[in-house]
Amino acid sequence: MTLLAGVVGFRGYSGAELVAILDKHSGVSPVLLEHRSDSEDRPRPRGAIGPERISCTAEAAAAKGLAVVFLCTPHEASMELTPHFLDAGIKVIDLSAAFRLKTAANYLQWYKDAHTAESLLAEAAYGLPEFYRDSIKGARLVANPGCYPTAANLAIRPLVESGIADLSAGIICDAKSGVSGAGRKPSLKTSFCEVTENFSAYSLLDHRHVPEVLQNSGLELAQFSFTAQLIPIHRGILETIYFRAKESTTAAEVVEMYEKRYAGEPFVRIYDPGKVPDIACVARTNFCDIGVKYDPATGRGVIVSAEDNLVKGAAGQAVQNMNLILGFPETEGLL
Repeated sequence: MTLLAGVVGFRGYSGAELVAILDKHSGVSPVLLEHRSDSEDRPRPRGAIGPERISCTAEAAAAKGLAVVFLCTPHEASMELTPHFLDAGIKVIDLSAAFRLKTAANYLQWYKDAHTAESLLAEAAYGLPEFYRDSIKGARLVANPGCYPTAANLAIRPLVESGIADLSAGIICDAKSGVSGAGRKPSLKTSFCEVTENFSAYSLLDHRHVPEVLQNSGLELAQFSFTAQLIPIHRGILETIYFRAKESTTAAEVVEMYEKRYAGEPFVRIYDPGKVPDIACVARTNFCDIGVKYDPATGRGVIVSAEDNLVKGAAGQAVQNMNLILGFPETEGLL
């Protein structure tokens, strides 16, 4: 039997990507929930019908028999909508930052706003399957990770867990993202004339994704430096992560550590020592690719982590989480 999945915010970049992935899924069909009547659809050819649309209410979603609802909405809207869908017995996968942090105080510190659904923070499963698969399977609320933290945590946490990195020397993450990561809402910063033939850093030392990395990597704030940068491409994230080794090692040993940590993981790919991925390697896929370069003479190491911010960094990972909570093969619709 085909299950139904609702998508709120289907006109945005992540939402549109999500609908496209769900259209290819063998066990789930998308239903579009109209949340903002003033939003304009993209033009479609004559005769193109597309998925069914219903009003964005818990009552309409329950009457339609939705098994899950994806919220591709600003965090304020997610906090407002989530309790109603949960009360109607519908699972929620939230692509905003509303439920990623575990305390309202941490949310207030980084997002400068009070949390309006604080009681759900402890319940929400953090949707990074490579780390939290078991808790995701039984969850009714999944907080889909941010795009930058997905690539960062998949690269950094094994360094911390294995004890390879000297945390007293700190870890630096230099992260570059395509413009779609800023969303579809127009702004001066993401307009064509500002972005094209340009390269800019933003949110230095206070990027909102920093606490997500700290919460899931095992690092403290003083041990982590993060800089986000905007590059003039549509999609993709590439993070260059710098560390110092605690003891003498080799690139082959670091690669072996990653291979053991991600053995059997369908969406993490590890490169040969000295080889690193680029954005073209992962574009329009749900893969996160990781490569290692290490200099034994100085103890300096570089990890390059690449993903598509709209797929593994958003919609693809959301479907990966949906597959887990609804009992489908984890790779369904994604390979």
